[in-house]
Amino acid sequence: MNLKLNRNQIERFSRQIILKNIGILGQKKIIQAKVLIVGMGGLGCPVAEFLTRAGVGNLGIVDSDNVDLSNIHRQSLYDNTDLKKPKVISASKKLKKINPKTKINIHKVRLNRNNLRKIIKNYDFVVDGSDNFETKFLINDFCIQYKKFLVTGAISKFDGHIFTFNFKNIKSPCLKCFFSRGYNL
Repeated sequence: MNLKLNRNQIERFSRQIILKNIGILGQKKIIQAKVLIVGMGGLGCPVAEFLTRAGVGNLGIVDSDNVDLSNIHRQSLYDNTDLKKPKVISASKKLKKINPKTKINIHKVRLNRNNLRKIIKNYDFVVDGSDNFETKFLINDFCIQYKKFLVTGAISKFDGHIFTFNFKNIKSPCLKCFFSRGYNL
């Protein structure tokens, strides 16, 4: 790994570089990471913000919705000036202010079998913050096929669930396996 951290990067990320499980090598890996976030709502917004603050080098954000008044109280990247604007564009502008070095790729689409392959192939990690099972299962299938690391989450009222799957190790269970065994999100 040839990447050298400059003085600004060392200062910016110093609090996580000092962590023994991260260090300089870990920070270099974070800067080179390519992460796709599907869904820029109550889960996707904080994930995008914290990954950007951590220094992720390449962040893809996917959402076809526009900001609605009901989003503002729980989706941290939006405010009243964003109403009726595409979520991915509003989020991208805010994320660029947090860390201008993070490359933000916006995808204002609803994922489906026809467009997911083209999008997902460019990322190593996928974070699923979608709000429907059809999309969750589709993302799961593509992550298995392309051997991507998948983090999937769901919230309902005051309950939350998160699962991680490392499909580079194919023995890792898939999302459908949990449902076939009677687990519910």
